[in-house]
Amino acid sequence: MEQDFLTLAKSDNLKLRLLEDSHYLCSRAEFAKWASGYKQMRMEYFYREMRKRTGVLMEGAEPAGGKWNFDADNRSAFPKAGPGDITPPAFFEPDEITQAVFAEVEASFPDHPGTLKNFAWPVTREQALQALDAFIENRFVNFGTYQDAMWTDTPFGWHSLVSSSINLHLLHPLEVIQKAEAAYRAGKVDVASAEGFVRQILGWREFMRGVYWLDMPKMRDDNHLQAELDLPKWFWTGNTQMNCLKDSIGQTLDYGYAHHIQRLMVIGNFALLAGLVPQQVEEWFLAVYVDAVEWVELPNVAGMALFANGGRFTSKPYIASGAYIKRMSNYCGGCKYDPAEKTGDKACPFTTLYWGFLDQHEKMLSANPRTGLMAKNIARLDEAQRRALRQKVADTFKNIEQL
Repeated sequence: MEQDFLTLAKSDNLKLRLLEDSHYLCSRAEFAKWASGYKQMRMEYFYREMRKRTGVLMEGAEPAGGKWNFDADNRSAFPKAGPGDITPPAFFEPDEITQAVFAEVEASFPDHPGTLKNFAWPVTREQALQALDAFIENRFVNFGTYQDAMWTDTPFGWHSLVSSSINLHLLHPLEVIQKAEAAYRAGKVDVASAEGFVRQILGWREFMRGVYWLDMPKMRDDNHLQAELDLPKWFWTGNTQMNCLKDSIGQTLDYGYAHHIQRLMVIGNFALLAGLVPQQVEEWFLAVYVDAVEWVELPNVAGMALFANGGRFTSKPYIASGAYIKRMSNYCGGCKYDPAEKTGDKACPFTTLYWGFLDQHEKMLSANPRTGLMAKNIARLDEAQRRALRQKVADTFKNIEQL
């Protein structure tokens, strides 16, 4: 859009003044200056600078709790018995304006994927503040521990659901951060929950925005791994036999929402392993999520999920077999596929494609210290095992619409 304005101004000889967006905590110029000091950008270093600059979760010159990052404490799955009672998020009845928009959407796009029946997102400043307060008071306490956990028919978990309100400018990111820090200072949540939440906004959100403006328009065309498989049609329906994708895509179409692990390690992971065309995946993400704006969607999908930019700001491809999904969810229970099998009739497509990815990109993975162990695992397969694996991968690609 900015390029369109610049083109228009130039063609019509108009004066155009671009103002800094006050809804972010790091300007584009400041980010570019920071990035110029690094051969490879890493969010963690940027995040530490932002903590120091803002004083958020700081004890003088030191980070609260003695560590900058408590990510290792924020990866628990739900108990085997399930998540138990989760305090629901604050949702809102559609007002008159929203209902009028519903009618227009139904009339103009009757065959559009998804549904309007579950829409209950904040659409006003007042509602957004209520949603934020409800999260801080009732859900924040368990957010950190279970932010990576997944469970069937549990679309929201303990997550805040305020990203759409922030991206719509109904909430300022700093006020969200300050309320989270106040809850920590008051002893309502532990430092791991507070830091994990703050990192997503002060760290990752600001970092994504900076990278977007630094790397566009090249980012939109990146396809480092030369992925060429078309997006399966079931991405628009959720009609797949893979329970994890059926649930994650199904709730996406129902609510316009999935949390970051469902987006990255289920949907994005499959897209990367299957070699789906990045631009098709990016367009899908942009279309289906209520918080998706290109500046945040594109770098997350192209850079984080699909490795389409070749690790411009990530240290490795984020890939995992069905074993990870089994560990972090109950999706594998009752599924047609077995996450422990990479070949054979019951082989999990995630596991098959994971090992196929290792086989195809063994040289690249061997050269990276963070993925060297993965490469060693594939090196243990003999030639007969590799032939069987490659045949199963080829069959999976061929039958992707029927998975």
